[in-house]
Amino acid sequence: MSPGIGLMKRLLEKEKDAISLAISGIMKNYKVTEEQINTLETKYDDNAGDWYVALGWDEKKAIVKMDSVQGTISEIKEI
Repeated sequence: MSPGIGLMKRLLEKEKDAISLAISGIMKNYKVTEEQINTLETKYDDNAGDWYVALGWDEKKAIVKMDSVQGTISEIKEI
């Protein structure tokens, strides 16, 4: 029997950890600098254990979904 999401050790424990990973993913995929990126909103889903970070740069915006237990980006969706 595996532990529930609440009992597992999370690699992305804090909001600032999630924001850092999200910015890193945007910098890598869109070739922008950290100074160009603004954090618009963050949200943690208690049920799934996922972080959602909305970022904006230039005229673009994206939502970055991350798995807090594995500490990885699951999806980058440009809006």
